[in-house]
Amino acid sequence: MDLEQKAIERVKMASEMSLRLYGRPLVVTDSGGKDSAVCREIVRRSGIPFEIHHNLTTADAPQTIYYVRNTFRKLELEGVPCFVNYPIYKGQRVTMWTLIPMKKFPPTRLQRYCCQVLKENSCRDRFITTGVRWAESVKRKNNRGVFENFVSDPSKKIILNNDNDENRRLFENCELKGKRICNPIVDWLDRDVWEYIRSERLEINPLYEVGFYRVGCLGCPMAGKNRWTEFRLFPTYQRAYIRAFGKMLDVIHSGGGKTKWRTPEDVFSWWMEEKTIEGQISLFDMPDWISDNEKGAGIM
Repeated sequence: MDLEQKAIERVKMASEMSLRLYGRPLVVTDSGGKDSAVCREIVRRSGIPFEIHHNLTTADAPQTIYYVRNTFRKLELEGVPCFVNYPIYKGQRVTMWTLIPMKKFPPTRLQRYCCQVLKENSCRDRFITTGVRWAESVKRKNNRGVFENFVSDPSKKIILNNDNDENRRLFENCELKGKRICNPIVDWLDRDVWEYIRSERLEINPLYEVGFYRVGCLGCPMAGKNRWTEFRLFPTYQRAYIRAFGKMLDVIHSGGGKTKWRTPEDVFSWWMEEKTIEGQISLFDMPDWISDNEKGAGIM
């Protein structure tokens, strides 16, 4: 069985479970990236009923927003329901720029609250598909599967990788609450994704055509040094982060907290991992700083 057919069989199985367990069609999550484009086409070719959902992170590049908007217009003309989910935190709509002061620390590789709030809180009690792939990281290879339930406690996670897996009975238990996930192209390599895009002539985000290897929130700490390129191309986003860091410092100081960051620019330099600020802490010290700062006695 080729990769496309295997992925189609997976989404058909997910669709059957979605209709039986939730009474609602499968949700295809669309970030605007290349993997989402492939998953969208796989699901379309499967012939199942489905919806498309985009989580508005508020930190995506304008090209991504325009691409998703145009994609949704075309799908809606075909009768596919499309939805944009706005991030909610503590009962109110938020953006990346309002979330940072509320959290009182910058998002980092070790403290990725931005993903949890801006991307993962939607579609509760639904069966969704994502473009997650094992080839993206060792962590995903070890912790993600073809089918899985979405839980905060790793000990309660169920991963199902084949139809005969003994965990299938647990996974399909109607008493299992929350979100279920299908990752139909989880075993695809990067070259498989690009070959499929070329052979099927899929329309993709124009950012790839100008050299971007990933499409997501601008300034994401997971992008490493590529963030500098992103901010050179999109300087308004750098200014937005600096303004948010300034508001974050105001919140910390007004609550009696102390920091060695004197200015928002100091925070930005630390966040970009520049070794230019005296007394900088390591990213690995962040959990201790967060704990102390939340008690009103910051250590920075």
